[in-house]
Amino acid sequence: MSEKTISSTWIDPDDAPKLTSEWFDTATAYQGDTPIRRGRPRSDDPKQLVSLRLDREVVERLREQGPGWQTRVNKELRKVVGLG
Repeated sequence: MSEKTISSTWIDPDDAPKLTSEWFDTATAYQGDTPIRRGRPRSDDPKQLVSLRLDREVVERLREQGPGWQTRVNKELRKVVGLG
């Protein structure tokens, strides 16, 4: 991800570059000298990415149930292994 910077060669405030919505959307916000992270905070117990081969029909049926299907699969697997 690249950060956009505004040149600081201008002296007169009337010559300052226009700050557009696009600039604010891509700008890095700071609290003091520390950049503020965007998005969801890091989890204390993050999920682990795995590769798993399932029958096409199984995946289709799960996806038909709508968004959140992977979370529902995780919940059911927790029950199967005795964690939930």
